[in-house]
Amino acid sequence: MGRKTSFAHALCVMVFAFAATAAGAQPADNFFAGKTISIYCGYNPGGSYDLYSRMIARHIGKHIPGNPGVTVQNMPGAGSLKAANFLYNAAPKDGTALGVIVETHPLEQALKNNAVHYDAAKYTYVGRVASSNNVFLVWHTAPVQTFDDVRKHEVTIAGTGPGSIAELIPLLTNALAGTKWKVITGYPASNEAMVAMERGEVQASSTSWTAIKVGKKDWLRDKKIRIILQTAPERAHDLKDAPSITELGNTPEDKQVFDLYASGSAIGRSLMGPPDIPPERVKILRDAFQATMKDPEFVAEAQKLEVDVEPITGEALSELVKKTLSLPDAVRQRAEAAFGRK
Repeated sequence: MGRKTSFAHALCVMVFAFAATAAGAQPADNFFAGKTISIYCGYNPGGSYDLYSRMIARHIGKHIPGNPGVTVQNMPGAGSLKAANFLYNAAPKDGTALGVIVETHPLEQALKNNAVHYDAAKYTYVGRVASSNNVFLVWHTAPVQTFDDVRKHEVTIAGTGPGSIAELIPLLTNALAGTKWKVITGYPASNEAMVAMERGEVQASSTSWTAIKVGKKDWLRDKKIRIILQTAPERAHDLKDAPSITELGNTPEDKQVFDLYASGSAIGRSLMGPPDIPPERVKILRDAFQATMKDPEFVAEAQKLEVDVEPITGEALSELVKKTLSLPDAVRQRAEAAFGRK
């Protein structure tokens, strides 16, 4: 009896050991079951950052093993740098916290923005949904109706934080292209900025071309606004009358600075996470993102909303960020001087 008891005991130990080993060998497959993934959007609802965040949230969960819930939490502030800093320093590093933030976040680090408390190269990049084209628009009653007019007359524009395109580009063109923008800061996001413009609090605002095409079709139809500048490297096919910032600059050095800001369009509307997410979960998230971009329901929603989908992988996105961080010293110094950061 003693031998049989010992054998049975040993067998039980082996079974439990095998079960524990098997469970430990598949942590990534089981990890997301019963959990909720939070996507922190660096802006309020009403713009393309929020739009793409919610599109991803509606579809990506079914492509992740365990089918976790996915929610969007808006975290506006400092031109989305509040969300960027939170994601890097305070968010869980287990794959349950992701973010969608301003595409110039690596550039702001390279140019020594004091609001930056992260290393952009160390974020976990999941993938890009689409490139971006930020536009500057004036109300139809404003005294200026072209970009050249802004070189002749002071124009008030709603600012949405020190890391936002709505403040950076006006300051840059004031320094390098002779414009006379007066930034009225304090607006939380582009939606509030456009409301301020409509009410006459300011004469101009900035948002993405996608947000205008989706949310302000009546403004376009009724000619309530005039687009006077865009940040894409080339004029968009459906926005031929507005110059690109790459057309600005009187010297080679100044043109390089504008080209640098236009390059942020390639980073666009991207999904990312904190540093140090376990590699097996990074793979799951990246695979799920790519599957989402091909999901017929996701594609149908994008088509219905008439928004662009131009995905690239997390690996490719990471390389774009590293390229931005390694900008030439001469260009860095010229840009820093333009913003008074030197």
